[in-house]
Amino acid sequence: MDRARVLQGLRTLYPESRILARPAELAAYESDALTAFRARPLAVVLPETREEVVATVRWCHRHGVPFVARGSGTSLSGGSLPVPEGIVIALNRLNRILRLDPEERIAVVEPGVVNLDVSRAAAPFGLYYAPDPSSQPVCTIGGNVAFNSGGAHCLKYGMTSNHVLALEVVLADGEVVRFGGESLEGVGPDLVGLFVGSEGLFGIALEVTLRLVPKPEAYRTVLAAYRSLEAAGDAVAQVVASGLLPGAVEIMDRLSIEAAEAAVHAGYPEDAAALLIVELEGEEPEVEAELAELLEVVRASGAYEVRLARDEADRQRIWKGRKGAFSAVGRLSPDYLVQDGVVPRTQLGTALAEIERLSRRYGLRVANVFHAGDGNLHPLILYDGRQPGQLQRAEELAGEILRLCIRLGGSITGEHGVGMEKRQYLAEMFSEPDLEVMRRLRRAMDPGEIANRGKMFPVPQKLEAAVAS
Repeated sequence: MDRARVLQGLRTLYPESRILARPAELAAYESDALTAFRARPLAVVLPETREEVVATVRWCHRHGVPFVARGSGTSLSGGSLPVPEGIVIALNRLNRILRLDPEERIAVVEPGVVNLDVSRAAAPFGLYYAPDPSSQPVCTIGGNVAFNSGGAHCLKYGMTSNHVLALEVVLADGEVVRFGGESLEGVGPDLVGLFVGSEGLFGIALEVTLRLVPKPEAYRTVLAAYRSLEAAGDAVAQVVASGLLPGAVEIMDRLSIEAAEAAVHAGYPEDAAALLIVELEGEEPEVEAELAELLEVVRASGAYEVRLARDEADRQRIWKGRKGAFSAVGRLSPDYLVQDGVVPRTQLGTALAEIERLSRRYGLRVANVFHAGDGNLHPLILYDGRQPGQLQRAEELAGEILRLCIRLGGSITGEHGVGMEKRQYLAEMFSEPDLEVMRRLRRAMDPGEIANRGKMFPVPQKLEAAVAS
């Protein structure tokens, strides 16, 4: 369908003020946080109610127009990249917390609700929402559901899939269905688990029922400095092998330390090759007992400096530096690629040493800041897109890191998804029969492949050329 007919159809669903079609209006939607890929949609619509979302999806299904659902656009895999011949359904105005039940410890929210706002609303009741990605102050629950986001505390609390109890969803053919329920014990097939992490290939979440957890009584945050990145990686395996289950285990390398210090002045030891952040949480007596054991393990792991957060303000400074590291690295380079792979914890030291070797081989700096507790690496590959060949070299290095993760028994993605960025590596991790099962499942839910077309699986060459910059 051509652009004029698409716009004509959308005007039957929306007032002119909530249809964006001029070039300047569309520019803000032509990429997500992975700016190496860009595409301009035919239009962007701004629904304000679930009924408008459903009507839009049904219109798209009837006319064969592909659509992409988008929240805050923080995806780092090109997951919310527009389809050139389709539309973007921007969900930021569906941002209401519909119900918060402190006795049942649940929150029912619309997809455009910002992650951190759930915890803010639950705080007066001593509750919070556990998944805490670095983009927590801006990312939306709908996007978290699409990519099964994790965060610093996923070691102890799990990913988004562990905290979504129920979903109301409009499938790609316009049918509205409910998956799951408010009980922690599900009955029948795990359709919530099927939908969470499906990267928008099945449809759009209209309403999400989230599990809330009690706020811990006490926190103890330990900061340990190491002379090598490999030693910090090996320390993670030692902490977990000790039997401790921290709320969070994070690592930052020299480059990310430098960037974070310049941005937020967290007070990190600037001469460290790597920092390990370990946070214990729970009841006061339990945490104090675990702290003594943790300090013993960390000191024995080769840390040359070990600090304990003095108070809540000091703890917040430590976490502000860690969570701001992604954006702060922009101070070090005009451009960077954020990779997302997983290795077994026992292989962290090996993986980090190999990434350092690859960095030297390709002549590109790599800043490492990641969720060490579950082996989720986030190497940031620094390059200058103005220099001929540097983007290509950065992408080749990123590919080498993904293959490294596979060789070590890990995965090509931990929480950022496959999206546009990792499609070509899917066949290196899964066999062709596995991939065909995935394709058949996708087509069973969306025969026309109009929901987030072109993501995860290979696409026609002409679309590849249109979106790659």
